Amino acid sequence: MINAAWLETFTTLCETGHFTRTAERLNMTQPGVSQHLRKLEAQLAQPLIAQDGKSFALTTAGEAVFALGLSRREEERRLRERIEVDDPDVGEVRFACSGSFAMLFYPRVLEVMRGAPRLKVHLEAAPQATVLSGVLGGRFDLGVLGQDPVHARLEARQLGREELCLVLPADASPEEATFAALERRGFVAHPDGFSHADDLLGLNFPDEYPGADRLRLRSFINQIGQIPEPVARGIGYTLLPRSGVEAYPHKDRLTILPLPKRRYHELWLVSRRGRPESARMQRIAGLARAVAARLS
Repeated sequence: MINAAWLETFTTLCETGHFTRTAERLNMTQPGVSQHLRKLEAQLAQPLIAQDGKSFALTTAGEAVFALGLSRREEERRLRERIEVDDPDVGEVRFACSGSFAMLFYPRVLEVMRGAPRLKVHLEAAPQATVLSGVLGGRFDLGVLGQDPVHARLEARQLGREELCLVLPADASPEEATFAALERRGFVAHPDGFSHADDLLGLNFPDEYPGADRLRLRSFINQIGQIPEPVARGIGYTLLPRSGVEAYPHKDRLTILPLPKRRYHELWLVSRRGRPESARMQRIAGLARAVAARLS
């Protein structure tokens, strides 16, 4: 491994462009700086500078090592930030959830970030399997799942639940909550829509429902924010978690028709078991709980 002290001396030398100023900055002697340079070059078996009198230029290898030195500094800065500062307004949180939950959650996150310039939140809308594997692998700090994963390496806390909704235009009447009426309108499908149909329509219309693959389709869209749009314009019906309806900016143009048998999806907040939760993670988790409470 590259000696950290030699690398820092070389990085500082590249920044100052001068052996004497490097020695002053690092509280070293000038021969000490030269010695660190020679040892680093010997370790790498490559010349790192080409001297021309009192000045020097970096070789190709020197440029690469200088970039490494800067990168190491940044990594150490981030490490110190993470282990020395437990401030809810400082550091990074990586969070994953469904697209519909993200649409309600992200505006709350932005409100917090406006008052916390040093807080960084990476939010990813992803399928359930990706959320689960991402938290397990350390890609995400926190994730929201639709069920308890019951996994030995995960900590899971129930946030609440949200209803799976039958969504029609605002002028739809309760009498349209029949399978025949829905078929006349046609289904506005989306990637999760077919499983939602098997779940909710299969539960309520067991004798009539032929399966998602035989529904009369009017449209298909994979952008979560746009799924309610055709319905709001009077085109078909769709099935969405309540978060997908609540996040739609023109929800007054929609109506949720209740069915005799209602279906709810649980919401679970997951993180890696045994990992201490930082103040910033607790803060973001609190926002997720607030959003889930709104849906329950």
